[in-house]
Amino acid sequence: MIRMPLATASLLAIAITLAGCGDKDKEKTAAAPTPAATTNVATPATDITAAKVDEAAAKAVVGHYADMVHAVYSDAESTAKNLQTAIDAFLAKPNDETLKAAREAWVQARVPYLQSEVFRFGNTIIDDWEGQVNAWPLDEGLIDYVDASYAGALGNPGANANIIANTEIQVGEDKVDVTEITPETLASLNELGGSEANVATGYHAIEFLLWGQDLNGTGPGAGNRPASDYLEGEGATGGHNDRRRAYLKAVTQLLVNDLNEMVGNWAPNVADNYRATLEADTPQNGLRKMLFGMGSLSLGELAGERMKVSLEANSPEDEQDCFSDNTHNSHFYDAKGIRNVYLGEYVRADGTKMTGPSLSSLVVVVDPATDATLKSDLADTEAKIQVMVDHANKGEHYDQLIAAGNEAGNQVVRDAIAALVKQTGAIEQAAGKLGISDLNPDNADHEF
Repeated sequence: MIRMPLATASLLAIAITLAGCGDKDKEKTAAAPTPAATTNVATPATDITAAKVDEAAAKAVVGHYADMVHAVYSDAESTAKNLQTAIDAFLAKPNDETLKAAREAWVQARVPYLQSEVFRFGNTIIDDWEGQVNAWPLDEGLIDYVDASYAGALGNPGANANIIANTEIQVGEDKVDVTEITPETLASLNELGGSEANVATGYHAIEFLLWGQDLNGTGPGAGNRPASDYLEGEGATGGHNDRRRAYLKAVTQLLVNDLNEMVGNWAPNVADNYRATLEADTPQNGLRKMLFGMGSLSLGELAGERMKVSLEANSPEDEQDCFSDNTHNSHFYDAKGIRNVYLGEYVRADGTKMTGPSLSSLVVVVDPATDATLKSDLADTEAKIQVMVDHANKGEHYDQLIAAGNEAGNQVVRDAIAALVKQTGAIEQAAGKLGISDLNPDNADHEF
């Protein structure tokens, strides 16, 4: 993400303009940085003995967490394969019906993946990998044609490169051969020229290719790319349709490949994978990773980057699933992932429910009141974000809620932010009860 630090608790000074989902003419300014919370989760400050937490019980919690991570990524992979099947059917017969089915498959594929984001912040193997899978916002002019009103991120040399229209692209002084559009080629183009806005891969690149730009600003409506952009011959629109077809196919295959890689990192009974390393570490460090991931997604990422930035700027450019208007679901399932980790629960893509030893089961032994408070706060956050979902289901999507002058809609988002901030305090309190006194979840340079 392209974000500059923020300064005050009451008003947000917003970062660089990013292209993609609304009015591109606004310039955003940034204020002086505030000190960021540490993201170093390797420094142990956990004393399970002092906190009277049974070490065997803690080890079981970490083991169940690993089972959940593997299950979530397995579901993300299987739903991505379903998306791939729907895209293959669309490319075989591009029409409104097959495009609608592909879009629906994309929305369904987001459900398990978003519940994995809570694992990211405590585990560097995920955080280092995530940029190729879920980076946003993106300068879609890197990928394909855009509206005449489009303006990319300030200083991005690849903002108008248009890989689909060109077999060679110029980025600064460098020329890049993109004659062959393959998963490997696309992976090499991510963050081209050093700009984080040059997102060539992942869920959001696929989203843009299926929906196209959302040119409605903070008004109703999502992207409306015609199926004819993928036709070849009579009736085709968009130009360079053979390359657009190749891009969509390659970027989807890369997503499946990447998710398969992460499934392998968390597979059980593999001697040298990341999961084996986690389970061989002290349970104290495992608990820290779990709680740090919960707190950092809750505070800096979801409350800050994904909600506060877009709300204070009234900017649909900064909403997450901006082309599809699926952002309400993104926020809901991100929050669901946090709750999953604390409760040791996950509802799989096939509807079955995983349960097992949980952080809650450790905290309730040490301090039942702290456990009750955190569970209540997690439920309250889910309820506040459910209000966003309800609004979207009635036709008022996230980009409309954050519109300037929509006081009622703005308040819905503020209420969700406040709930996330409150639950982060409860997460830190629960960590302290387990002997982790300096959790310091990442605030992403936001103040609340």
